[in-house]
Parts: sequence; C-alpha cells; structure tokens
Amino acid sequence: MIVVTGATGNVGRPLTRALTEAGEQVTAVSRHAAPVPDGVRHAAADLAEPAGLTPALDGAKALFLLLSGDLHAPGARPADIIGLAKASGVRRIVLLSSQGVATRPLGPSRVAMRALEDVLRESGLEWAVLRPGGFASNALAWAESVRTRRAVAAPFGDVGVPVIDPADIAEVAAACLVDDRHTGGVYELTGPEVITPRQQAQAIAAALDSPVRFHELTRDEAKAAMTQLVPAELADDTLDIIAAPNPAELRISPDVERVLGRAPRPFNDWVARNIAAFR
Repeated sequence: MIVVTGATGNVGRPLTRALTEAGEQVTAVSRHAAPVPDGVRHAAADLAEPAGLTPALDGAKALFLLLSGDLHAPGARPADIIGLAKASGVRRIVLLSSQGVATRPLGPSRVAMRALEDVLRESGLEWAVLRPGGFASNALAWAESVRTRRAVAAPFGDVGVPVIDPADIAEVAAACLVDDRHTGGVYELTGPEVITPRQQAQAIAAALDSPVRFHELTRDEAKAAMTQLVPAELADDTLDIIAAPNPAELRISPDVERVLGRAPRPFNDWVARNIAAFR
C-alpha cells in the first residue's frame, strides 16, 4: 500500500492514477471527501493534525508527503508526520520539497523545508526528495478571469522561469515510490524552457483561438492575492523568485529526463490538456 497525501491536487491526482495503473494499492488522502479512481481507498485527514493520518498509514509501505499551505506557517510541525509514518511501519517517504531550498536557502519557508528534509534524511527510512520550481498549473489561478473576461493578471509579466508540468512531478514521484534505484535521490524538477507569464497568457490565447489581454500586477497586489491561500512568508519567498530568478532558478534541470527517460513536457502541452478550464 502506498499513501498519497494531497491526493486531489494537481500532483496528487496524476500520481494516484499512475500508481494505480502500475498495479499498486493506493490510499488517497485529502482534507475532505473526494472522488478517487476505482480501486483506490480514500481517507479524509488534516495533516495539521498528524494523528488523524494514523488509519490511512495502517499497512502502508510508502508515503508521498505533500504539505498543505498551513504546514508552511510558523509553528507548524510537519516533522511529526515523518515520526508517525515511521512508527506506523512505513519504510519509504518521498517528500515534495521546493527548488528554493537550494537556490534561496535563507528564505523563511525554505529554512523550514530544509529542516524537514534533514529530519527525513536522519529518520532511518528510505527516502527521496523532489524539488520542483514553479508549477505550470499555477496558471489555473487565471481560469475564471480568462473564461469571463479573456484577461490574465500577474506580476512580473516579462520575467520567466522554467515551469514544470505537475504530471511530470507525479511520474517522477511514482518512480521514486516504487523503484529502489531512487532511494537517497534529490531531484530538481523543471520544465524544458523558460517562459514568462505574458507568454503563458499567449499560449492560452492560442489554444482558445481567442485574444487574451495581459494586465501586470504590482508585487503588493500579487501578494495580497497569494496570502488568501498561503502564509505570507511563503508568498514573499515565491515572489522573490519570480521577480528576479537567479541563474540556478533559470537552469533547465536534466532530472526529469534522468528519471523518466524523456524530456519534461512544455507549457503548451499542459495548456492543451487543461484548456477546458479556460473556455
């Protein structure tokens, strides 16, 4: 049995599907009840209260650990989840970390995530760490404005980073969960090209065959929107990167191809698969 946290999200959904298609038994964990693929067990649990995860971990051999936004806040104790997993007999954990742990190690949210990585390394469990950069699926934040006004609003419109398709993260995670060769691996995950928010809006417009207007937000406007979903520290750390990515954050990593034997998917591919959200 493999337990997938964040199972209804942009990484968890394709990961659950990939593991099921590979013949693995999966328990999908999310905060609320949600539909899951046939043959998948669902467990409702709030990771901010790790004890609630205990029933889902019963009989599990591996855990995919994705932190919800509140577990990035000051005072959160995500390391308790690792201790609980070990006590429950889990042998392997694959942690979804962040590229910024290496590229911006002094950011408050990055310090906390690096500390969690260190707890995992020292746990005595088998482990792998995934460090993705920006997600292609962050563009879903524009879906409502594109549908209703054919408009995209984002900060730093002409500053790009190599965003990663969450489906690629999921496939790498699946490999790390089932293949011993990836034990002890730390994988930086990026897309195949640097792409700006303005270019992303153009890609959505092309897929819709309809013009999409781009409006550039100030940093303060962007932070106000982000902090409705994530702690202020995480919003600031993210905005620091997308405002002025350093050379390490602009680098196209070879790690997706190293694990999967193919290049990462470009943003246009993600748009084509998700265009219904913008119609």
